[in-house]
This record gives sequence, C-alpha cells and structure tokens, in this order.
Amino acid sequence: MGQTGKNGALASRFWKKTGIIVVLCLLSGWVQAAITLNLKDAEIGAVVEMVSKETGKNFVVDPRVKGKVTVISSHPMEKEQLYEVFLSLLDVHGFAAIESGDVIKIVPAANAKHIGGNVSSEVVTGDAHVTRVVQIKNVSGAQLVPILRPLVPPQGHLAAHAQSNSLIISSRASTVERLLSIIKRIDLPSSGAIEIVPLQHASATEVVRVLTSLQQQGRKADPQATASTLVADERTNSILLGGDPAERLRLRALITHLDSPTENIGNTHVIYLKFAKAKEMLTVLTGVAEGQVKGKSGGKTPAAAAKNNFQIQADESTNALVITASPEMFRSLRSVIQKLDIRRAQVLIEAVIAEVQMDKTAELGVQWIVGSKGSGVAPVGVVNFGGSGSSIVGLAAAAASGGTVVPSIQGALFGAGRVSDNGVSFAALIRALDGSGASNVLSTPNIVTLDNQEAEIVVGQTVPFLTGSYTSTGASSSATNPFQTIKRENVGLTLKVLPQINAGNSVKLDIEQKVDSLAASAVNAADIITNTRSFKTSVIVDDGKMIVLGGLIKDELIESEQKVPLLGDIPLLGALFRHKQTTKLKTNLMVFLKPTVLRTSNDSVQATNEKYNTIRQYQMQHGSRGVGLMPEETAPLLKEDEPGLRYQNNPAPTGKVEKVDNFLESDIFVDG
Repeated sequence: MGQTGKNGALASRFWKKTGIIVVLCLLSGWVQAAITLNLKDAEIGAVVEMVSKETGKNFVVDPRVKGKVTVISSHPMEKEQLYEVFLSLLDVHGFAAIESGDVIKIVPAANAKHIGGNVSSEVVTGDAHVTRVVQIKNVSGAQLVPILRPLVPPQGHLAAHAQSNSLIISSRASTVERLLSIIKRIDLPSSGAIEIVPLQHASATEVVRVLTSLQQQGRKADPQATASTLVADERTNSILLGGDPAERLRLRALITHLDSPTENIGNTHVIYLKFAKAKEMLTVLTGVAEGQVKGKSGGKTPAAAAKNNFQIQADESTNALVITASPEMFRSLRSVIQKLDIRRAQVLIEAVIAEVQMDKTAELGVQWIVGSKGSGVAPVGVVNFGGSGSSIVGLAAAAASGGTVVPSIQGALFGAGRVSDNGVSFAALIRALDGSGASNVLSTPNIVTLDNQEAEIVVGQTVPFLTGSYTSTGASSSATNPFQTIKRENVGLTLKVLPQINAGNSVKLDIEQKVDSLAASAVNAADIITNTRSFKTSVIVDDGKMIVLGGLIKDELIESEQKVPLLGDIPLLGALFRHKQTTKLKTNLMVFLKPTVLRTSNDSVQATNEKYNTIRQYQMQHGSRGVGLMPEETAPLLKEDEPGLRYQNNPAPTGKVEKVDNFLESDIFVDG
C-alpha cells in the first residue's frame, strides 16, 4: 500500500499542475492505477513527465519539443494504452518517439529519420517511429521506390539497396505496415507475359475502366509510350495484365491502391443507371435477390420473408437504384446491374413494297321491251339482265311519260324505239363498256428502333366509308332531311417490327406489315373498294443483307354470260338475247427487307448522313427549277451542315446540282 499511496500522491500533485484526473480502479482483486485523461492546453513537458512516471519509461526530450496539447477521454486506460495515446499525441503535434535501448528520444518528426529507431522484422503497430528493411524477392526494389514514394509522409524515408534488392523504410509503424501489405501484393512471381491480379474489394470492370482511361490520357501526352493489356474477368473478379514487366509492376501498384474497401455508412448504396430504366431494373433485381435468399435457406424462406433481408427502390427522377442489402448480396446485385446497364444496339430497317396492278373490264349486252296499250297489257315482252345496270323498263316508262331520261348505266348506250298510244310500242338498248385501271405503287418505309424494342410506322390517309343513309320527313310532308353515317378508317402502310440481334451478325425480325390502297376501277360498286395486302412472319437475316418476305402474283380472268334459253343460242340473232361481261385482274406484289445494325454512335451518324444528303440533293434539284408563278420565292431546302451531322464519307452536295433520276429507287439498299 505504500507504493500505491506514493503513486497516488504523485498523481494528485500532477493533477493540480495539469488538470489530469486520476481514477483508482479495482482490477482482478488487486489495486492498480488507471488514468482517464482530460487535458486542455497542458504543457507537453508535463505530459511527458506524467507518462514517464506511469509507464516507467525513460524519455530524453529535444529542446525543440514545446507546445500545449489537449486530450479528451471518457474511459480509464492501462499503461500500454496510455503509451499508445501518448505516441499518437506526439504524431499529431509533429513529434516522434525514437527508441534507443532503454531510452526513448522525443524529437521533431522531420529529424526522426536521421536519428534512427527500432530496426527489426517484428510487427509493430501504432504511431511509433520504426525502421524496417524489406527483402524484395521477385521484382526490382529500385522500381518500387517511385511507386511507393507518394505513400510515405514527408518526414519519412524510403530508399532501395540495389546490391541486396531491399527497401529501407523509416516512418510511423502504421505507415510501414501499410507499405508492407502493398509490397506483399506487388512482389509476386511472374511466370509469363500475362499476370492475374485478384481483387478483394473493388470491381474488376471498374478498375479496368479507370486504368484504361489513364492509359489513353498518357498516350495523348506521349504517343510513343508502350501500352499494356488490361482485361477484366468478372467471374473471378480478377484483372489480367500483359505488357512490359516494368509497366505491369506500375499497374499492379495502382490496382493495389484502388482495391481498397469503401467507406459506406450502413449497407445502403445508390447506383445511377446510364442506359437502363430504374423502374424496369427493379423487377429483375428483386427477383434475383429473392432467389439468393431462398437459395441460402434451402427454399424454406417465403417470398414475403425474403424481402425483409433487402430493400430495392427505384428513383425515376434521377434514374437511380437505392439498394439496402448485405455486402455479399450487394456485390452480386451490382454485378447484375453492370451486365444489364449497357448501351443497346439499334437496328435500321429499310423495307421496299413494290406493287403493280392492272384491272380490265369489258361488257356487251342488249335489252329490249315490246308493249301495246291497245291490248291492255303492258308490256308484252322484255329482255333485261341484272349485270346491265338500270332497267330498260324504267327508261321506257320515263320516255312514255314525256320526262327527261337520264340513264345511270355506265358505258356507251345505243337506243332506238317507238312509243304509240294505239299501236305497238317498242324500245331497244345496246350497252358497250370497256374499263381498265392500273396502279404502280412503290413504298420504302424506313424505321430505326432499339434491340428487342417493337417499333411501328404508319403512313397513309383516313378515308371515309359510307355505312348507311336514311331520310327523315319533317312536320311538313314536303320537307325531308337526308342523313348519312360515315366511318373513317386508315388506308395506307403499316409496319410493325421487333428486332433481336443474335450472336454474330444475324438479326431476328418479328414483322407485321399491312398495305391498304384504293382500287383504281370500281365498276358497279356501291362505294369505295380497297385492296389489302398483309404479312405476319418471323425471319432471320444477316446484318446489311436483303431478304424477300413474300410475294403475290395474281392473274385472274372472270367471264360471265347471261342469255335467254334457246333464243340466246341462235346464231347472230341470239346476240339480241345475251349479255356478256369479262373481267381480268393481274396483280404483282413483292416485299423486301434490309436490316442494318447500328452498334455505335458513328454508325447512326453515317446512316443519318446518307438519308439527309439524299433528301437535300432532291430538294436542290427541284429548287433549281424555281417556283411556278412566284419567281421571288424559293423552294424549301435543308441546311447544308445540320448540327450533329458530319459529312465525312458522304459530303454534302454543293455547287453544281446533278440530276437525280428515280429518287426513291436510288436511295434503296446501297451497299458500301
């Protein structure tokens, strides 16, 4: 108890001088002095005296070691802990403690490397100043000096001994231990030109991206600099290095610096997506995370309980994902995100729809009627055929009443007859018709869409179709109100396509194409006639190659004849009792398709330039003719150099305007 009382008296006297609170604690049945430091502006010399008395160490203080220190502590500490805090206190204020036998020298940190310190191979931690000699086995120690120099504090020392291939490091123990861990990862045997560097914390893909960008900047400054090969293996999270040995050594050191644990508060991470949509990615990641939780539990964890182990939310305003998960699960999810959040290729789809249609109609028929008012029977005989249009009976009745006869029959009409009040009346009508219609349609729809993204283009007109009509009578029997109902439908070209880029240069296309058009001839039709051509198929075609989707070649001949039995078979005279109609339809329709994969922005710009230049050249051709009846006006013209377009491979037309024939055809499927 005497020694304890003596220590208590020394501590009490030191507390009065410096404000140090001494707390006595009972540990393991025997009394030992434990100290809780609360220093405010205490003289460093007094602190050295107190630490010397409490730890039993001998200190030699350099005269330049002066100043006031402040330490705040809430827990009592033992002698070893007190000495570690003392070393940290010296390091913060620019001083160092150098052990020399039984004496510890306290000097300014800038002079520590000249005085020396503990030289051994034992592991020393904390802020003590130590000197270590590290033997390098596989690489050159001189090559490591410029790599490790930035990690050594200014007051530290780092040098290489070429004869023994060793490194001499003099600095704080914590700094020396960090350098030793880096040297251990760099000083590896290299069996060939390719080295494998496994990563523990960072992503191999991200580290390769950073180092590749650094190399590109270096080649800009020095085009003659040697380039190394960097490849990321995502499966093992490793980096494959190739190139000059000295350059590989430098890259290994950089990889070691980058492969350090990140300081995250908790397990919540925010990942900003570049190409994918956060809302769509949310569904995929939730399913992956649930599968991992169920896999670890052997499938015993239900989906509702599995979601309690993680949280994934999508912020659509910033297109980001907020993930709260364990480090292991987050690394797995981040790997999935890196593979899905990529730039998707685009597909330019050029279609050609060529259709040639010819319709011909020929008709010849005779109608006649014979009647007698005197006999009281009217008419006596009549020949009328349904295909001849208006009835001759109505025409004869209108003529007999003295009204104006306006036949609704199409074609050439030749009529003759006699109308008598007492005798026999007769009328005959000969109709001849030859109709034809021809159409030549060439459609070249182009559309650009993302890979696995359905696109649709519609080019046409909205055509009214008569669906019904009626006439309502008002309050007065003479007032009528005709009314018609009309339905409008799109008539034109519709193209739906879903591209899928396969491995290599092939593209799978799910195509739905429909072409509607108005018929050129419509004989005896109640309303407009439309032609419909549609395709729905799936094909595989190589990039930049053309494929035929399908074709329709139709040659139809229809001959119809109406006649009176027996009388229509009489030679020559039988023509008065017959009606003939012949219709011939011939249609040629072919559909072609050409997909072009646009993998980079340069591909997109080049495809845009070709179309842009062709349209502009076509406008210049028409603009050179002037504007009819308006000599002071000019035709619309695209800009010569639209922002964002670069005419490298296909310069913009300037100066003389060459004639462009068959504009649409010349712009289709030009390989090059």
